[in-house]
Formats: sequence, C-alpha cells, structure tokens
Amino acid sequence: MSDILEYKCPCCGGAIEFNSSIQKMKCPYCDTEFELDTLKEFEEEDKKEANDPQWDAENVQQSREEIGDDGTLKTYVCDSCGGEIIADATTGATSCPYCGNPVVVPKQFSGMLRPDLIIPFKLDKKQAEQKLKEHLKGKVLLPKMFRRENRIKEVKGIYVPFWLYTSDADAEIHCRATKVRRWTSGDYEYTETKHFLVTRSGQIGFDNVPADGSEKMANDLMESIEPFQYEAAVPFEKAYLAGYLADKYDVSSEECAKRANQRMQKCTERSFMDTINGYTTCVPEKTDIQLRQGKISYALLPVWVLSTKYKGEILTFAMNGQTGKFVGNLPMDNGKVWRIFGGVFAAVFLLTFLITGLF
Repeated sequence: MSDILEYKCPCCGGAIEFNSSIQKMKCPYCDTEFELDTLKEFEEEDKKEANDPQWDAENVQQSREEIGDDGTLKTYVCDSCGGEIIADATTGATSCPYCGNPVVVPKQFSGMLRPDLIIPFKLDKKQAEQKLKEHLKGKVLLPKMFRRENRIKEVKGIYVPFWLYTSDADAEIHCRATKVRRWTSGDYEYTETKHFLVTRSGQIGFDNVPADGSEKMANDLMESIEPFQYEAAVPFEKAYLAGYLADKYDVSSEECAKRANQRMQKCTERSFMDTINGYTTCVPEKTDIQLRQGKISYALLPVWVLSTKYKGEILTFAMNGQTGKFVGNLPMDNGKVWRIFGGVFAAVFLLTFLITGLF
C-alpha cells in the first residue's frame, strides 16, 4: 500500500483539494465540489493500513531505506506521475514537484500522532498576498526600492502543529502600594505618602493556551498572529490537508509546557493586578501561582507564510489563515530616518532661535 494519500475526483480523476472559500473539497479541473463526508473511503483505506504489522523485517528495512544518512529525509513515490517526492521526517502534507498534485502522508497523523482538532483555512493565497500589500501601506520609512521592486518569493499555506493547554490557576499575590498626596500651603509644598500591603487571591481558568510544536516556526512569529478562534475548530480529518503543507510536531508537549506555563503565569499576575485600583503605585512583591494539571490537546492551525528577498536578505511574514492577522518586520531606509531627524532638529533649532530673539 502506498505511503502517501492523494484525493482524486470521482468525476474526472483529477487531484482535488480543500477549498477555504467554500469549506469543501473542490476539483480544479471540472469544478466539482464534494463534502468531506463523501471521502470516507479514503479513511477506510487508512484504517486498513493502520492494521498492518508495524515491526516486521520488511517494514524495518523499508524505513531505513527511506531515511537519509542524516536521519531527516524521506522519499515517496507520487501515485499520479511516478515522480519522486523528497521530504523531511516531519512532513505530513506537501505536493509533487513534478505534477503538482497535493499529497498527504497518512502515517504522520495516525495513531498517537493523530491531532485532536484542526482549524480549517478560511483565507486563501490571494488574500494573503493582498494583506502583504496592505501591510506596506503608510510605512513612510520603507525604502522606495523595496516597495517598487518587491516580489513575493514564496507563499505557503501551512498547517502548523500546536499544543493547546487547558488549566486552572490558584494564585496569591502580595503587592506594595502607595498613595501620594501633594498640596501647597503658603510658601511650602507638602507631600504625604501612605504605604499599603495589598493582597489578591483566587482562581482563574485558561482554555487552549497555544504553543507551537514545530522547530521550523519562530515562537515569537507564531504568538504574534494569535488569537485563533477555537470555537471554529473541528475534529481532525486528513482531507483538510489536501492542497496545503502540513507537519507533524517535532517538539513534545512536555517541552512546550514550559512556554505555556510562563504565559499562563504572566496572564494570571496581570489579571489580578488589574483588579487593584486607587493607588499611586503598586508593585508585586511576592507571587505564588500554582497551575493545576488540566488537559493537553494536539491541533493543527492554519498559517500563511510569505517570504520575499531584499538586498540578499530573506524577509518572512506570517498571516493567521483564519482571522487574517498579519505580522512581519520590514526594512527601513536609514537615509529617510536621518533626513526626518535632521528636519525635526532644524525646525526645533529655528523655533528656539526665534523665541530667544523675541525675548
């Protein structure tokens, strides 16, 4: 049985993929649309494959042949054209470099590797490219050459693996606060400072705190495109991957838990601090936050990754494939910065000179 799965149109035999606009499977050749339920026969094939022996000598030998010398590359054969598809060890969905047909690697998402949830793409490639154009608008310090010659090098729709943490936090926070009062009497100015010990304690709950489980994705970039709307998440089906890239996780839930815990602890402290009002200053002195073990879910979330090249540097942008939130750093024209700074300095100098001359 083939190691890869291709979704074929029952009408014309062409490769079909998930269409984010209509939230259905669609054939790009005959425009036939399919509900995901009509593709259950593919899932039945996956179940048969999952029942095959996993540790016989033939399978072990095959896996050794598929993995490269560095342990990171695998080779698959396209069912449509017979072309060779080379992918790394985490690739779960890609496309054939010869015929372009989308393919899914079922074993990357089966058994214990099967995600609990998936948020399907809502926005397509054209919308991602349009968001980049909007991102460039109004950026006065952007180099003209970049704006004029900008060419998108690559646009990829990727289902990124995320761990979602649901937990409750018991917290007790002790703060040092002050109330400062100032007044004037006669020729004297008085200041009165009162000191207080403020305590807050209670519980707070967290649902689906995300931490990306992919070493390929920068954590700060993935956190910048949050939030995702998890009420739109659906049970995982491989058909959603058709036409996109997807990776299985290569960072475990235990490794990601530290980042998720830090986010929950900071959020807890901030939420409790927001309840303290009426003081001039308030500084946390002692914080005790205990996270109770909750639920961990494995999900695939939609991300558009765009890259462009400028002066030999690859610039990467990311867009939330569900909400459209777009982030990414842009180059800056240092000449414009100095000209603007020089203009402001000259204006301030001239104004100061005029004021000095008047007095």
